[in-house]
Amino acid sequence: MRTHYRAEAACVAVLLRLCVSTWLVSASFPPAQNITWKSTNFKTVLSWGPEPTAEYSYTVEFAQLNKDRQRNPHCIQSSQTQCDLSSSLSDLQASYTADVLSEPPQGAPLELKEYPYTRSPPFCPYTDTLLLGPSFRLDVSPDQKRTTVQVVDPLTAVFRDGRQLSIRDVFGDELKYKVTYRRNKSTGKKVVTSRSSELVLSDLDPGESYCFQVQVLVPSRPTSSQLGTLSQTQCTHQRDPSLLDQYSLGVIVGAVLLPLLLVGGLIALIVICCLRRNKEQPSEKKETEALNV
Repeated sequence: MRTHYRAEAACVAVLLRLCVSTWLVSASFPPAQNITWKSTNFKTVLSWGPEPTAEYSYTVEFAQLNKDRQRNPHCIQSSQTQCDLSSSLSDLQASYTADVLSEPPQGAPLELKEYPYTRSPPFCPYTDTLLLGPSFRLDVSPDQKRTTVQVVDPLTAVFRDGRQLSIRDVFGDELKYKVTYRRNKSTGKKVVTSRSSELVLSDLDPGESYCFQVQVLVPSRPTSSQLGTLSQTQCTHQRDPSLLDQYSLGVIVGAVLLPLLLVGGLIALIVICCLRRNKEQPSEKKETEALNV
């Protein structure tokens, strides 16, 4: 009986020791909180909180599903609360998770086999990175009947063989551009999509100003992330209106003929007056001669 009590007491002591040890570790090395992935055009940063004290630091470990965990050399026993993993997530279509470990600060010995950690939600660069609105240029034809939208393929944070890749390099034939345009100072919009970086619009009214926005579109991604953010708005310049744009042909003809008619009428009136005066002068001369006789 005494042996049984002794065994129970030993178990309780071990459990108490484990609980106290766990509490001390948690108190000395608080686990990370609010782990989030922030990724734009494949520049991917893992963020968390809170800011560590001088008593502990953070180390980031990441891994693909069913693969060994790795460490980014810039995110080991760090006092930062973020880690740039852009260059570490080499397989863009793989799904990753990351563990943020709370460890002793740099220079302090690692006395425990395992420290508190918090695991991130899964993240896939190919489907989850936010695609920013691209830059583009507008070219208007001389007759102003066509406007060409020239989109510049945005660069990503991905490098291959020393070359920085564009989103077209990453998505290939899946990449599309969505162009939204409207007449300036109008709310009505039209939308067209194109696989090319060059889109020609020929249904615009000559001389009118139109405003454009462009988005990246990747239909193979989940519905919530197929579209990127809207680009900045660009508008074409409105041509100075001609007389035909401002007035009808009848008004223009009337405006030209009216002065001519007025001048012609004035000339005709002067001529008539001169003719009448010439006719009256001989009669006055005869009457004068008769009186003199």
